[in-house]
Amino acid sequence: MVIIGITTLILLFIFLLFYLTDPRRLINGFLFNVFFCSFLIFCGYVGFSTDIMIFKLIALIPTMIFLLFISVFGLAALAIGLFLNGRVLMKKESRRLANSLTFILGIFLLLIIIFRLVNLKHFLPDFTAPLYSSAYFLLMIYFFLHVTNFLTAYFLYQFNRPKYNQDFIIVLGSGLINDEVPPLLASRINKAIDFYWKQAAVAFPPIIIFSGGQGADENLPEAEAMQKYAVEKGIPIEHTLTETCSVNTFQNMLYSKQIMDSMKEGNYNSIFTTNNFHLFRASLYAKKAGLKSQGIGSKTVFYYWLNAMIREYIAIVAMHRKRHIVVAGIILGFFILFYLLSVIIS
Repeated sequence: MVIIGITTLILLFIFLLFYLTDPRRLINGFLFNVFFCSFLIFCGYVGFSTDIMIFKLIALIPTMIFLLFISVFGLAALAIGLFLNGRVLMKKESRRLANSLTFILGIFLLLIIIFRLVNLKHFLPDFTAPLYSSAYFLLMIYFFLHVTNFLTAYFLYQFNRPKYNQDFIIVLGSGLINDEVPPLLASRINKAIDFYWKQAAVAFPPIIIFSGGQGADENLPEAEAMQKYAVEKGIPIEHTLTETCSVNTFQNMLYSKQIMDSMKEGNYNSIFTTNNFHLFRASLYAKKAGLKSQGIGSKTVFYYWLNAMIREYIAIVAMHRKRHIVVAGIILGFFILFYLLSVIIS
């Protein structure tokens, strides 16, 4: 028990060291998950090795929560939930591919269930058996762990609370509708406005940089529409700047950094605002652009959040696609080599 307890404390220390140093890392999710698993093992060992009822209850609670999660969010139940969410999203938003990701994931989960029931090994050549069983299983485990680490890192980042000593607030664009600021983008601007007034009340007013270029279907740069919205909400125009060249999140960060560097010669504090589902990935782009900026996120309605999180995860995988291709290649290559060796030996 002592060894498990010490191991848990060491894992907690390692996680805190990484997270407090920089919360914008996927490895933070992995480290927290390892610590949490060790903590559950410790609680279970303490609970079931003592006669004190309160400790037994403490040990049972995580187990009950896990079983409840599995029963509620089994593959079939999750697939049905995704279809229902997709129906609501299509009804409230537009019918486009970006809004159909919950439908696509639901179909994918149903296919997995069908493959389990049918057992495709009976219909495939013998040499594909190792690839279908072992390699397929390992790939599923790998991406399950990656999804878990991403979600944990995402939720941990939501607790980030920047200090009221910021020189700049970067507001990330997300597109206009009929040259007007839509509700999704307005929530980002409102988050920046709220932070602006809170800091102005205790320190000094920051400069808000609205970042967003002009789309092919827009008659003005997005940043200008965002600036107009904020000024109408009471923000002094002299405390605003526009960055009108960016077309994606990385450029939002990079071009905004160039503006801030030119004004403060690199000696400044800054944050950015976006929607909470986009917050963690935006922080990775800020780091990539060389910004120390942390982010604050505005709330997103639940029916939109799930589809948006799927999109965020796909984007995260694409950001590190070389790593995933290498891992998948190693797994597949190992089992192909194993099969060839078994054929040669036999």
